[in-house]
Amino acid sequence: MATKETAQDQVGEIPPALAALAPPPSVRKDEGRSRRSVAPRSSFADWEPSPDRPDPVELLVEMGRSRLQDLLPVRHRRMLDSPFAFYRGSAVQMAHDLAPHARTGLDVQLCGDAHLSNFGVFASPERTLVFDLNDFDETWPGPFEWDVQRLVASCVLASRANGHSAKDGRKAAQAAAASYRRRMAQYAAMTTLDVWYSRVDAEDVVSIMRPSARVAATRVIAKASGKGHLKALDKLTTVIDGTRRIVADPPLVVRAADDVLAAQGAPAMIEEYRSTLQPDRRALFDSYRLVDLARKVVGVGSVGTRCWILLFQGPNGGPLFLQMKEAQRAAPERAGLPGAEVHHGRRVVEGQRRLQSASDILLGWTTNPVTEVDFYVRQLWDAKGSAELIGMSPTTLADYSTACGWALARAHARTADAVAISGYLGNSDTFDKAMAGFAERYADQAERDHQAMRKAADSGLIPVAPAAV
Repeated sequence: MATKETAQDQVGEIPPALAALAPPPSVRKDEGRSRRSVAPRSSFADWEPSPDRPDPVELLVEMGRSRLQDLLPVRHRRMLDSPFAFYRGSAVQMAHDLAPHARTGLDVQLCGDAHLSNFGVFASPERTLVFDLNDFDETWPGPFEWDVQRLVASCVLASRANGHSAKDGRKAAQAAAASYRRRMAQYAAMTTLDVWYSRVDAEDVVSIMRPSARVAATRVIAKASGKGHLKALDKLTTVIDGTRRIVADPPLVVRAADDVLAAQGAPAMIEEYRSTLQPDRRALFDSYRLVDLARKVVGVGSVGTRCWILLFQGPNGGPLFLQMKEAQRAAPERAGLPGAEVHHGRRVVEGQRRLQSASDILLGWTTNPVTEVDFYVRQLWDAKGSAELIGMSPTTLADYSTACGWALARAHARTADAVAISGYLGNSDTFDKAMAGFAERYADQAERDHQAMRKAADSGLIPVAPAAV
């Protein structure tokens, strides 16, 4: 007589995710609290540079070796504009600075470069505007506090750039940390699926700002709403002999001839990118044809990496702009944080999909078959907009910092155990005040590094473009 098979016999080995439930919230919260013995919350305020800290100028020179040499003077010029501009371009330096110190061990998918200028609004696939992180070049697994530290130090530097008082800068940093802590507690009380579906809409940001700041916030949102492919077509292209072409603006925009594109493997790169799209999005992409391509300088920290804009045209005449951007090793990886060896374009794309509440439907990755350089691909403009930090009042900066802390908590809660992190953070303002103290200390360090870079530029050690570009 045949024996009765169990359900496990019929389906094979039960996956680990189904074999056992996670410990109850109370246990995970206690685990988070226990991490305070390894990395006390108040200890963040005592940050000091390590004795064997990498020299900021030497690290800058080392980073430049893998970049386009003709663009290094532009990168250096932009970083020299202010200590905050220097900070934007020195994510690798900060990762090295954080690496020697005690860590909570509560790991998330880090943004890796979560400063104030890397948050903004953009259109979701449903065409509503959301507020979120918008730069993932440095994404990598690591301790949640690294992103918070990157954020709060930028609050103080932005405050100083605006001529605010030391008290105002500290308030902005503490507002960001407090917002992160409080929102993490809210996400810890939600189901995992609810956390995944949650997002911060542009209107949510306006609602938490004081009335005096709402007009400016609404203006940013309105500007972003009109920043799409048609706007890019109008601003970046012209018609030459009946054909739409990208307008050259050397050294920021440099057009490439068709024979150069073929030599650099553009057709193969586009085909590989196509293969990384979901089938429905691949069908959408297939309805467009490539019209033109040019190298375009973007940002501060990214200057010198290989970045192209591609103009496609649809069957009904509508344009599609894609940005194909080089992906190098992430800053936390360079500083020694462990992680899987991956295609760096894919790393950026998958990190973005994990962290963002609504990601670009045309995200993908590719590799230059000639140089073996990794790239990721996204839409160039898709109702994207960011706040103008320079000129913000102290109260507006504090409100904006609060919004960024909220968005960062939501991103981290999607990728890790919000209960354990909230358990570590607690209900008091101990963490908030410590992060504000760290922010001031690290802002001081960034200002010293900026001065060291200025001396190196004055002595001719590093090349600098003659004027701001």
